[in-house]
Amino acid sequence: MSFSVESIDHIVLTVQNIDKTVYFYKNVLNMKLSFYTAKNDNTKRISFSFGNQKINIHSVDKKHIPHAKKPTSGSTDICFLSNTSLNDWIDYLIRNEIEIEDGPVKRTGAKGEILSIYIRDPDGNLIEISQEI
Repeated sequence: MSFSVESIDHIVLTVQNIDKTVYFYKNVLNMKLSFYTAKNDNTKRISFSFGNQKINIHSVDKKHIPHAKKPTSGSTDICFLSNTSLNDWIDYLIRNEIEIEDGPVKRTGAKGEILSIYIRDPDGNLIEISQEI
């Protein structure tokens, strides 16, 4: 028997300010906001969906069980693929006063070459928005 990992279902971001995080991922990155109740402890949770993946949000001051050994806000680097042109993203981000930290620059993605721009979310996580080229 052979074992393998197929894909990523979700990741967890530990954040300082839930409201700022919700605004950024919902209104800036246009992800779908969802609320759910955790099966293991009946707590209310927040997530953002995009494509076939989701991001679960944990507050830095509330330890969900189980959690990462050292849950820390601002320590994540995520690359999102987009079908929207990077020029359109750049115009959109400038209009919304979101600083572009780097790019467009060529990088190597999971399936080959990508063109990327970099911004930061409210916690300082590095957000890479990319297109396959």
